[in-house]
Amino acid sequence: MISTLNRLALTLATLATLGLVAAIYLGSRNLGNFDPALVAYLFACIFACFGVVYRYSVWLQRPPTWRYFARGWQLFFSGRAIVYGWEFVKNFFVNFLGQRFIQKRGRDLGRGHLLMAWGCILAFGVTFPLVFGWIHFGLKPGGIDTYEIYTFGFKTMEFPLHTWIATLIFNALNWSAFLVIAGVMLLIRRRLTHAGQIAVQTFEGDWLPLLLLLAISLTGLGISLDYKFMDGKAHQFMAITHAITVILFLVWMPFGKFFHIIQRPAQLGIAIYRKAGEEGPQAVCPHTGQAFTSQLQVGDLKDVTTQLGFDFRRSDGGSHLDYSPQGKRALLATAHLKARQKAGSYFG
Repeated sequence: MISTLNRLALTLATLATLGLVAAIYLGSRNLGNFDPALVAYLFACIFACFGVVYRYSVWLQRPPTWRYFARGWQLFFSGRAIVYGWEFVKNFFVNFLGQRFIQKRGRDLGRGHLLMAWGCILAFGVTFPLVFGWIHFGLKPGGIDTYEIYTFGFKTMEFPLHTWIATLIFNALNWSAFLVIAGVMLLIRRRLTHAGQIAVQTFEGDWLPLLLLLAISLTGLGISLDYKFMDGKAHQFMAITHAITVILFLVWMPFGKFFHIIQRPAQLGIAIYRKAGEEGPQAVCPHTGQAFTSQLQVGDLKDVTTQLGFDFRRSDGGSHLDYSPQGKRALLATAHLKARQKAGSYFG
């Protein structure tokens, strides 16, 4: 079984995991700021780190992915860092933070995706530093009404209890849960009413991720509601069920649909690629005589298909990849016509 593993990916995943462990140890001041109650979450995070880096490394080694990845960095450092940097930043805010890329597929889908994305970003931003011991809270020495926040062991801010800022900070994960629940509800409604989604959806690929996010959010809110209204009587049950759902999410992330969370930032590099393609020479279809894409993309496509073992060369020395979709359809129709002419019958 070990012989089937990708050695490069295995090496990178091991190094990344060891680096994370070292960062946790140092960032928590030799585990002095680490909360032992979060140890189960910690091991799930470490496992997720290994799995995510391993799969991401395997994914990057695919010829099409690597060509986009390498070409994006090559273009960025080609002397036009300001232009391409602006394109990167613009797409980061519009498509990554604003989730604009998904909104064209439907209003509910766009809104639900936006709410879930921001809920998860907020939850990740709070949970990981707390689990790793990089951030911890403590009462200000000599008082009982002021809390202090320490980041990597250094005091970064303090705030009084029973104020709006205390409510905002202590309920950060609750706010993220509300966002995720709202987003999940919109997408569940779409999956129950959209005929196209009903026809092609699967439980593992479409329903399980939504149900898992919903379970994480509801059990997380349950901990707060138990503390607020039930005097902690159900704390053990809520804490265990919440931990189980979060750990399942982290363990499944490298292998299921949630991996697209890790893949999505790579799309920012494609924005640079498209920008460079638009500014460079265009590929003109020999059949229509019209430009249909960039010459950069056609050249890279020829290289990648060759690496994958596909031969699209033509007998006249050209390539089928030089033709636009309309041109390819015309070539196919012409080939069918010649075959029927050779057979002596146009029909039957």
